[in-house]
Amino acid sequence: MLGKLSWAALPLNEPIPLVTSLVMVAVILGLVALVFIKGWAPYVWREWITSVDHKRVGVMYCLLALVMLLRGFADAIMMRSQQALAFHSAGYLPPDHYDQIFSAHGTIMIFFVAMPFVIGLMNFVVPLQLGVRDVAFPTLNSVSFWLTAVGVLLTNISLFVGEFARTGWLPYPPLSELQYSPGVGVDYWLWALQISGVGTLLSGINLIVTILKMRAPGMTYLRMPMFCWTALASNLLIVAAFPILTATSAMLILDRYLGFHFFTNDAGGNMMMFMNLIWAWGHPEVYILILPAFGVFSEVISTFSGKPLFGYRSMVLATMGICILAFMVWLHHFFTMGAGGDVNAFFGIMTMIIAVPTGVKVYNWLFTLFGGRIRYTSPVLWSIGFMVTFVIGGMTGVLMAVPPADFVLHNSLFLIAHFHNVIIGGVLFGAFAGYTYWFPKAFGFRLHEGWGKAAFWCWLIGFYVAFMPLYVLGFLGMTRRMQHYDVAEWRPWLLAAAVGAAIILAGIMCQVVQLVVSIRHRQRLLDLTGDPWDGRSLEWATASPPPAFNFAIMPDVSGEEPYWTRKQAAFERGGLLAEPHYEGIEMPRNTPTGVVSAFFATLIGFAMIWHIWWMVLVGLAGAFATFVVFAWRDRSEIMIPATEVAAADRANRTARTVALSQPGTFP
Repeated sequence: MLGKLSWAALPLNEPIPLVTSLVMVAVILGLVALVFIKGWAPYVWREWITSVDHKRVGVMYCLLALVMLLRGFADAIMMRSQQALAFHSAGYLPPDHYDQIFSAHGTIMIFFVAMPFVIGLMNFVVPLQLGVRDVAFPTLNSVSFWLTAVGVLLTNISLFVGEFARTGWLPYPPLSELQYSPGVGVDYWLWALQISGVGTLLSGINLIVTILKMRAPGMTYLRMPMFCWTALASNLLIVAAFPILTATSAMLILDRYLGFHFFTNDAGGNMMMFMNLIWAWGHPEVYILILPAFGVFSEVISTFSGKPLFGYRSMVLATMGICILAFMVWLHHFFTMGAGGDVNAFFGIMTMIIAVPTGVKVYNWLFTLFGGRIRYTSPVLWSIGFMVTFVIGGMTGVLMAVPPADFVLHNSLFLIAHFHNVIIGGVLFGAFAGYTYWFPKAFGFRLHEGWGKAAFWCWLIGFYVAFMPLYVLGFLGMTRRMQHYDVAEWRPWLLAAAVGAAIILAGIMCQVVQLVVSIRHRQRLLDLTGDPWDGRSLEWATASPPPAFNFAIMPDVSGEEPYWTRKQAAFERGGLLAEPHYEGIEMPRNTPTGVVSAFFATLIGFAMIWHIWWMVLVGLAGAFATFVVFAWRDRSEIMIPATEVAAADRANRTARTVALSQPGTFP
């Protein structure tokens, strides 16, 4: 009745996963109990779980990413400490557990930290910057988030029920085939990624349609903020690349479940086809992550320099150039495959070429800073730290684009250092800059600057201490994923890397303290006007946090920086324009469709992993019933009365009018 599931699936004789699982369950149950005891349950259900508001969905994406960052970093700490201890020793992690940890670490950090973080920022910011009231398909947006949450849930269930993949963060055949991985670990990876990948694809479609078809009046393409351009490029890549991941995973599922031979070494299969397909998705994925971060840095640097972004049109061209070139470099991940000198040379040259538009962006950011009145807030520090760190990572990438050099460095810790150099220094620093920059817009108060700067310095210093030694270890010949080692020359560098991980941990603790202190002192950190940074784009034209409808009156865009122009005109006039005529606004009704779909998707995923076929049928029937109920609904919108719209807008107009009369206060 329960397929392959039995008591043997529980790690009762493995203390680390057992204790970790029990702590996680206790924390979740404690949070649920707190919500009910405090009487918050109706509010959480109504305003968050069933919300289709793009701002709420964006915040939930970012919250999910921050929670999973703690889980993924716990795996990183365990890896670094294991390697620090495992000289002439087995360390404290058995090989099979260590293999699961490095597989889970990469999977979580890419799919469930970096992806939700950048998608969350795009969800929150893009409609506000475009001057519209929501994304194109609000209910689909909620479904996308909850399907991503299903992937997170299945990955965490594997900690306590069964096992996770031991193949690395990408399940290369033949190791991932049934013959060599007969357990459920690879199945957990496949179904978690299949379900969350559908959510990501739906989100990509949603944001593309929003950007292309739902801009404010007068908002032409070349008047869009740079973050909207990078979001467009990123989501175009999602729509082009994620079907490849879905199809590749489906083929591996067929190999494992029905005895197909797509990626086996016999019966006509070809395991190298998996490498081609997975990296045809995988390298565009790098740009899916980094392009929104580039957009964040463009917004932050322009705002805190007090200048328009230098070379706006060249930035647009560079962004779309990266979008196209991203599909022309994937083979550099396996130069050693034996494709031949001509093929390797082509992909090596293309990898060097794709660095050019990125260089254009760096110079444009530097020229934006040049001559500006720079305010060194924590978002600016994250941006400057990114520029230095990412350029180093880019140069090591260009080095590895040379096939003969890659033959020496392939699969070594040099590669690990390079990858973290661009992902931490680029994506994560960008996410933290965006999180700090737009936090007051989301919650109505700023984050504490002192703790934010402390977190930045710990992250920056910790990164260099943790990952620069790995470049050296790569040159010394140490390969990745080693559970123990006997080479004495490696140990000092591994100890230094462990110290770096501890410094990064201090940075994460500073961020936790920053959030707690900011909430406790939020009255002192209030954003009364909706424009705490003297911003330049339309998200700062509305209150903080914005009302459900975003804008009482749709903005009329007449230039590249419409809000900045309007704000300067208000300074010159000494007041705001006359109050507009308010009308009622139709907004989409909240719906539990997303969370109900997630429940049935979880049933289907868990049942497929453990071969519980009746549960699969129940999940499919429930998912179909959810679709039917949603399709036959007769009330999909609510009307916000003009009086409520007017009250919200008047309160914000009053705060801005007061700010105009007080020199030094941003309107």
